Amino acid sequence: MIGELLPQTVVTVEAYGDEGVDAPLYPEEETLIRRAVLKRRREFTAVRSCARRAMEKLGVPPRAVLPGERGAPIWPRGLAGSMTHCQGYCAAALVRAGDLASVGIDAEPHAPLPEGVLRSVALPQEAGRIAELAGDVPAVHWDRLLFSAKEAVYKAWFPLTGEWLDFGEADIDLFTDDGEAARGGFRAALLVPGPLVGGRRVSHFSGRWAAGGGLLTTAVAVPHA
Repeated sequence: MIGELLPQTVVTVEAYGDEGVDAPLYPEEETLIRRAVLKRRREFTAVRSCARRAMEKLGVPPRAVLPGERGAPIWPRGLAGSMTHCQGYCAAALVRAGDLASVGIDAEPHAPLPEGVLRSVALPQEAGRIAELAGDVPAVHWDRLLFSAKEAVYKAWFPLTGEWLDFGEADIDLFTDDGEAARGGFRAALLVPGPLVGGRRVSHFSGRWAAGGGLLTTAVAVPHA
């Protein structure tokens, strides 16, 4: 699903169910996860299996994927990428750094957000827009989709800035494709100074989304120019 949301230069690998949960870890990864509960260990392992398969597709020798500042994955030099996991699904997206400045992906169960979460995630104008969308396309859980889009935006933002981006610092406008109810795009207007990419200040990110198979997936690709 996520691969269809990104440019062809991005390599994506997805895993479903128990795929990859028993893949071998590098010693330094094993050290990080040795005291984790089983669910956390399985997610950690499966998504890194996806990442290493993506490296191989790009011709890069597989290696450990360790968390850096704020948990962001540390990629081999010359690569940009993102990972995501939720119940029964995980994915990694990698691209050569010369092709894109940054990538952010996220996946969520296609279900409503828990009670009260939307108030902490959505700006007033966002809440109004997704209420309208819910009336037009009730089959999509727009509150969860908004949350997922914000996660993807943050994952694309952080490698470019090294700074936190709060939920209220990006105004996301979701929309459906013409004639489609289960896929579309979004524009994330940055309400704080955006990153410098190729000497220009980025004021917004553009992304894509899809719903299917019990999942909501979102992706952001930041070009160099």
